Amino acid sequence: MTKREKLSTESYKGVRDFYPEDQFLQRYIFEHMERVCELFGYEEYNASVLEPSELYRSKTSEEIVNEQTYTFRDRGEREVTLRPEMTPTFARMVAARSREIPLPARWYTIANVFRYERPQRGRLREHWQLNADIVGVNSVEADAEVIAIAHGILRSLGAEERDFEIRVSDRRILDTIYDATGIDASLRAETTRLLDRRAKHENFEKALSDVLGAKTALSLIDQLDRTTSTAYLEELRRQLEYMGVHNMIVDTKITRGFDYYTGMVFEVYDTDESNRRSMFGGGRYDNLLSLFGGGSIPAVGFAMGDVTARDFLETHNLMPAYAPATELMIAIVDEDATSHAVKLAQDLRREDVTVALNFSGKRIGDQIRQGDKMKIPFVLAVGSKERESGRYTVKNLATGNEITLPADRIAEHLFSSLG
Repeated sequence: MTKREKLSTESYKGVRDFYPEDQFLQRYIFEHMERVCELFGYEEYNASVLEPSELYRSKTSEEIVNEQTYTFRDRGEREVTLRPEMTPTFARMVAARSREIPLPARWYTIANVFRYERPQRGRLREHWQLNADIVGVNSVEADAEVIAIAHGILRSLGAEERDFEIRVSDRRILDTIYDATGIDASLRAETTRLLDRRAKHENFEKALSDVLGAKTALSLIDQLDRTTSTAYLEELRRQLEYMGVHNMIVDTKITRGFDYYTGMVFEVYDTDESNRRSMFGGGRYDNLLSLFGGGSIPAVGFAMGDVTARDFLETHNLMPAYAPATELMIAIVDEDATSHAVKLAQDLRREDVTVALNFSGKRIGDQIRQGDKMKIPFVLAVGSKERESGRYTVKNLATGNEITLPADRIAEHLFSSLG
């Protein structure tokens, strides 16, 4: 009989385990995302991570489906993909009930998405992503609103405007230049994706020349670089300033790689030299819903990932200090006190105190040190003296201060101390 091999404790490459401290930070980021979206009147939705592969083949790009997705055949021989992004799912859901949903509709979700690509800083194979979209209105005010939400989330997380910049362009600029330079419609999607990788592509000009020809490629780049703004972009800037957003920059190099964008596109950049990169973005996609067989419904939105958000917080020293959900640990001095401690804990939970009982049987000093290591703010011990007197000494582990109280005063003391 062969010796059984031990299973590895390593997680799958490109994904993360969330220990309590990691999950605390994750929830911190999510809560700020959720709060700001809801301040703007957005409603939460969700969907399965599994979608028919056709949803992405026809509505994003072949490259994403063929090279970057987790795609497989299920037991019914249907081709299925773990969602690489949320916008097609959002469009599918709205199209399915377009006659029932009151428009304009403002929806948001924080969904996990999957891309099979090389893990690197800011980019993993699985991450969580906020999507916030407004559908049913085609106006500069709606475009400004989604940008203002993105701005509001970073400000809510503690960032100053100088810590990031919002680079904005318009796909209609590209369409105009494509028409002016005579670029065939069949080449435009590939050209747009090349332009989206312009800053990262080592041989960008050669690659563009291979697609368009050298003369057309040079003309395209020249016209794009000479376009400094448009009347629409200046109106967008004014709308954002009304909303307290003052760090918008027109940058015609911003194109976004997905095929479905039709108007305004934007990306949010970290301005710190150690992390100077695009963190997230979005734009207007007015034709995506029509691909499901209905009429064209205007829509605009953005997506913000948790990985780049965390990198941003680290870069700017905005990481929150870990605070466990447990507010009080009850240390049990002797075994005979266990039932009393359990009842006390239940009474406190009815008053909304989060309580952990220490059943370790260790010495009282070791139990207190464990609570301190877990960063639980308060501890009290239950032994024969406490059972007989009905009074308990509550210790603040951060300050060392102690106070002795009857059971019915403990919750009040904790709440006033925790603020």
